[in-house]
Amino acid sequence: MNEQQTMLSEMTQALFSELGHEATVATTWDRVEKLSLEGLLIAEADGGFGGSWQDALIVFRGAGYHALGLPLVEAVLAAHVGSQHGFEGRGTIAKATSGTVSGGRFEGTLEGIVAGEGAAFVVAPFEKGSVIVELTSSPIYHATTVSGEARDRVELSQSRAFILDVDIFSLGAFARSAQIAGALDAALAISTDYVNQRKQFGRNLAAFQAVQQSLATFACEAAAANCAASAAAQALDRGDGAFEAAAAKLRCNIAVGTGTAIGHQVHGAIGFTEEYGLHPLTRRLWTWRSEFGNDSHWASLLGARLCARGADNFWSDLTALTD
Repeated sequence: MNEQQTMLSEMTQALFSELGHEATVATTWDRVEKLSLEGLLIAEADGGFGGSWQDALIVFRGAGYHALGLPLVEAVLAAHVGSQHGFEGRGTIAKATSGTVSGGRFEGTLEGIVAGEGAAFVVAPFEKGSVIVELTSSPIYHATTVSGEARDRVELSQSRAFILDVDIFSLGAFARSAQIAGALDAALAISTDYVNQRKQFGRNLAAFQAVQQSLATFACEAAAANCAASAAAQALDRGDGAFEAAAAKLRCNIAVGTGTAIGHQVHGAIGFTEEYGLHPLTRRLWTWRSEFGNDSHWASLLGARLCARGADNFWSDLTALTD
């Protein structure tokens, strides 16, 4: 990290640690606004931070590490898109859209809106790109994930909208990959501390070879997730990170399954209690694994692409991505 990124990391880590997983938009969003964090990916000329996708990785990963309860990651992505089309206020993203856009107006339903209450606009997947839709006073139907995070639905009529040549589904996959990488590191740290303190048969759990091997596997999965998310951020900064974002999400999804299983294994029953620090992390990891492409979605997409190109082109295609 350069000096600016180090400062960004220190600032956001301190804030996220203080706010934690119980933070809500109603009570603590003003803390985010004071730092203008939602403008992270907005150009400086437009009043934003002027950050890169590698800057975003730092913030998104930190949010995942602390299981941040605020929809900051989604607001950053929405602002990145919305600022280019005159949308202001806190934006968010959604996982699915059904409806039509005609004459600059959207008619239909937005599903899986992240913290839609109080949001000014939503960016959602639409046909082969995305759509940005202004939220009106239409009723919001609330729902929550297994982690307790808001995923809302709204039915809109004649809301201002634009069809975009932006793949918000892919950007959402990158964001979730970064969050997963951070949360896995946090879960690994909690698990390591626990086995070094907890005693069984007169010895710390960390002294048992089976426990050591399990945590070594966990560490490898967390490292792989972080490497994959970092590669995707670098590719996005180069201009086209669709392949890397897909590969990162698939790899991070796989890491979630292994990492959370080991984390709960070494903790035993205490890991499942709602008050314990592992619980907010693993619940979010399970949620993020299924959002913006689950394992089968990305495996099928990547597999179809590789098969279409043929075995003879595999290595040349792969190395061309790093040129």
